Amino acid sequence: MGMTMAEKIIACAAGVESAKAGDIQTVTLDKLMSNDGTTHLTIDMYNKLKNPRIADKSKLVWIVDHNIPSDSPKTAASHKKMRDFARDNGITFYEGEGVCHQVMMENHVCPGELIFGADSHTCAYGALGAFGTGVGCTDYLYAMVTGTSWLLVPETIRFNLTGKLPEGVYARDLILTIIGKIGANGANYKAMEFAGEGLHNLSMSDRISICNLCVEAGAKTALMEVDDVAMEYLTSHGREPKACFTSDPDAVFAEVYDIDLSTVAPIVAKPHFVDNVVPAKESLGVKIDEAFLGSCNNGRIEDLRVGAAIIKGKKVAPKVRFLVVPASRSVYKQAMEEGLLDIFMDAGAIVMNPNCSVCWGSCQGVIGEGETLISTGTRNFKGRAGHRDSFVYLASAATVTASAITGVITTADLL
Repeated sequence: MGMTMAEKIIACAAGVESAKAGDIQTVTLDKLMSNDGTTHLTIDMYNKLKNPRIADKSKLVWIVDHNIPSDSPKTAASHKKMRDFARDNGITFYEGEGVCHQVMMENHVCPGELIFGADSHTCAYGALGAFGTGVGCTDYLYAMVTGTSWLLVPETIRFNLTGKLPEGVYARDLILTIIGKIGANGANYKAMEFAGEGLHNLSMSDRISICNLCVEAGAKTALMEVDDVAMEYLTSHGREPKACFTSDPDAVFAEVYDIDLSTVAPIVAKPHFVDNVVPAKESLGVKIDEAFLGSCNNGRIEDLRVGAAIIKGKKVAPKVRFLVVPASRSVYKQAMEEGLLDIFMDAGAIVMNPNCSVCWGSCQGVIGEGETLISTGTRNFKGRAGHRDSFVYLASAATVTASAITGVITTADLL
């Protein structure tokens, strides 16, 4: 019987010929990413070990992205602890370079790898055919010290994509549609695998956006077949694949969904759950206080181009804050070179340094009691972006930008 992509990657990492859903396998990790959300806790636990050691420091990547610049003495101390430990132990370290998953995709992820990240949206790496999954800091510490871990091999849900997204509809709308269809628990501890001729019509930015949000359906990981688009991206960033896996024709899937991309429409996820999705037209007119264009889900150059094209020559609505936050330094520089940042600033937007910003909800741009945010961030849980009695709507870069202009939830075609 054949194997799925997830089963093949785990089998490779475990050094066995075959792995099946439900097996428990001991695996060797290819890379380990951690950010300033929990790394200080990992360091504290590491320092309490009787025989502390790092199995392979070349596999570790640490990234300060959640609260940068630091917002308090407590945060500054946490960053210093992380910075000093990385320096003393020869760990690859990024600070001010951008959101962890974007930095990893630009500089480190390769097809066929098994990667642990101390952040739930590590499943984004599936856009390059890598098994990325989020872990807590205790699991991270064990993998950091031993170089290994164990995995329960997940079942796989297959999504066969056909057609193309209509004009004015984006990958963000697609993945929110899928999450709404299967529910926030619809893929619990399963791999979400995307394939089919429709996949070839999606850019790398599209693919990252889709895989990144799969954890919001409970997925253990997300995976996409590696095609010419993925290989071009990889080559342009100076890397080669570890392996390029596809599922066998006789692989067993828990469920199979066929999705015609041409049927997808603009979507809004309403408070306070990511699967609380409705067609964007059903949320028109909701008053907003803030709009956010950024995050590891929608802060790439393609997203900024969409927003800039919509807001060029227009102004942000009075009493609305519009935060534009490129996902990485390289995205920021490219947006600057293309004049996109000038367009946003001329319109009255607030352009910020690459970081998680209000998607993380603990420093820049947090919203107050009773306020409403429309966001390209990853989550809209109660209190996610600030006060527990605030409201977060999720939408595409186009809908977010159009809403920033009108001051109410608006789709770009209505401007």
